[in-house]
Amino acid sequence: MNLRIRVLSTDFDGTLHSDFEDPPVPCALQKLIGALQNAGAVWVINTGREFQSLMETLKTCELSVSPDYLVTVEREIHVRNGSGYVGLTSWNRTCQDAHEALFDRVRHALPGLFRTLTRRFPVRLYEDAFSPLCLIANSNADSDAICSYLAEFWRHEPELTVVRNDVYGRLSHADFNKGSALAEIGRIVGVGAEETVAAGDHMNDLPMLNRSFARWLIAPDNAVEPIKELVRRQDGYVSTERYGNGVASGLLHWMAHLV
Repeated sequence: MNLRIRVLSTDFDGTLHSDFEDPPVPCALQKLIGALQNAGAVWVINTGREFQSLMETLKTCELSVSPDYLVTVEREIHVRNGSGYVGLTSWNRTCQDAHEALFDRVRHALPGLFRTLTRRFPVRLYEDAFSPLCLIANSNADSDAICSYLAEFWRHEPELTVVRNDVYGRLSHADFNKGSALAEIGRIVGVGAEETVAAGDHMNDLPMLNRSFARWLIAPDNAVEPIKELVRRQDGYVSTERYGNGVASGLLHWMAHLV
C-alpha cells in the first residue's frame, strides 16, 4: 500500500454515499478505504450535513470502515473516540466565535435583505442554528441569480460568503469551510496537501477541491460541471462512474499513479 496517500477527504452525499445505489457506499470503495487506513492513512468525511443527521445515516449504512474525522456543516471538526466522535474543541470554539462576531455585525441588514430577496426571487428563507440566513431556491438558475445578488450586496464584507449546495445555501464565514477544516486536520496529523486526496461532487466542495489543500483530486461522473471543470483544471481525475464507484475508480487511478 502506497503511503503517499495519507489523508483521504470525501464528501458524503452524492460522492461517498447515494440513496440510489445498493449498497449506498460500494463495497469496493469500503475495501479501498479500509486498506488505506490499515496502511496508516486517515479518512475524513467532509460534509454539509449536521452531525446528528450524518451519524444517523452512517448507522443505517452499516459500513465496514469508520471515518477517523468528521467535518460537519462544512466547518465543524469531530474526531473518532472509540465508537463515537467528540468535537475538536479549539477549532470549533474559534469557528463559532468567528461566526457569531460576523453575524452580529451584519444582522441589522437582514430584515431588509429578507424582504428584498422574497420580493425579487422565488425563494424560501429561514434562520437555523448555523446561519441567520438560509435559502432554498426553486431552481439552480434562481440560486445562481440569488448568490450573485448576495455577492454584490455583501461586497464590503469579505469575510461573508454563501455556502451553496444545489438549490440550498447559507451565509457563512469565508475562513471556515471544507478546505480550511481539511487543512486543520492535516496540521493535526502532520500531513500536507501533497499526501492528501479529496473527492467531491457539488458547489460546497469547491474550497476542498483545491491543490492548496489536496494534491490529488477526484470528481465522480455525477458531479456538477463547475466541479468537473475545477478538477480538470488542476489535473485531477474525473471518473466516468457515478457516486462511490467514481471515488473508487479515482482512488485506484491515483494509487497506480503514485507507485
